[in-house]
Amino acid sequence: MKKDVIIIGAGAAGMMCAIEAGKRGRNVLLVDHSDKPGRKIIISGGGRCNFTNMGATPANYLSQNPHFCKSAFKRYTQYDFVDLVEKHEIPYHEKKLGQLFCDRSAKDIVKMLITECEEAGVEVLLGCKVEAVDKNDDESFTVKTALGDYQSESVVISSGGLSVPGTGASGFGFKVAEKFGLEMIPTRAALVPFLWDEKSKEVFISLAGNALPSVMSCGKGRFEESFLFTHKGLSGPAVLQISNYWEEGKSISIDLLPDEPSDFLFQAKNESPGKTIEQIIQPLFPKRVFATFKKEFITDKRPMGQISEKVLRKINDQFKAWQMLPADTEGYRTAEVTIGGVDTNELSSKTMESKKVSSLYFIGEVVDVTGWLGGYNFQWAWSSGWCCGQFC
Repeated sequence: MKKDVIIIGAGAAGMMCAIEAGKRGRNVLLVDHSDKPGRKIIISGGGRCNFTNMGATPANYLSQNPHFCKSAFKRYTQYDFVDLVEKHEIPYHEKKLGQLFCDRSAKDIVKMLITECEEAGVEVLLGCKVEAVDKNDDESFTVKTALGDYQSESVVISSGGLSVPGTGASGFGFKVAEKFGLEMIPTRAALVPFLWDEKSKEVFISLAGNALPSVMSCGKGRFEESFLFTHKGLSGPAVLQISNYWEEGKSISIDLLPDEPSDFLFQAKNESPGKTIEQIIQPLFPKRVFATFKKEFITDKRPMGQISEKVLRKINDQFKAWQMLPADTEGYRTAEVTIGGVDTNELSSKTMESKKVSSLYFIGEVVDVTGWLGGYNFQWAWSSGWCCGQFC
């Protein structure tokens, strides 16, 4: 069977691309191994789908080439996607930091995309595993599937990354890129919780369930968000955000008292030299959290007027710049996205087409463009899918 375009992966990017290509009159086949489209959309945002972020800019994304995404975001913005949501009369609300969520269910977004696909004449083939993509002598493609072979002029890879394997995620798109000789940026789990080493786990496991405000830093990343102690390590918004910037062997710097000045113990010493460190810090934490921090961090019980500057600095910095060394992350099982993927230098930023293989396109998470937590990765899916759909 011959098609103009075969799009592999019926997720956010794939459906957006299919809609746009269909609008151009292209004969589009959208194929996915799952029996339902948009599985990752359905589970996102606690079932409400944080479908974009009103503050999205290229600065919110990580890539070996940070300029690559600018073209896509300029041509299809968060405002364009909001217009589509409003066209379908989907109620939504804005949370902190520009995050937009569905009022009812993430299923509203999937239903919207399916409706748009139908109106654009897109053929959707679900429950069909793609086994291989081959380039033919006449420059067309053969897409081999469990349900037979299909021919097409163009192929779009929108099969996602390795994150959340429970939704069927696999490395298929990466394998296709490697088969055709495209350079790859090494991949790793991102937007993912951290794990303790055994020693730290023994110390902090009793704090599981406690959340604290923080400023968390690593490399070029810095986020003022809350984090959560878990039985395994640390999670919560700040941790997921900073995990994008973490590399094995690096420490995370955590300001446990973001509302206090950087030298808060020195100020307290000047104002109340007769008070102990414990008396100053105890009111700033929940009781159980303070009990653990007291045991680990507060090494001097004397009045602060008797404590040396060196000792006071060390304790001050434990609370204002705690150096937490993760043993690892929880990996792809709980990661929201995959960092790395198809090197953007291999692709046209205007069309998403491979520079080496004509009419072969890569969009969405399979590409080395990764956003922050908060709707940014969906916006990359919409923008890259839309741009590709204008050309494939």
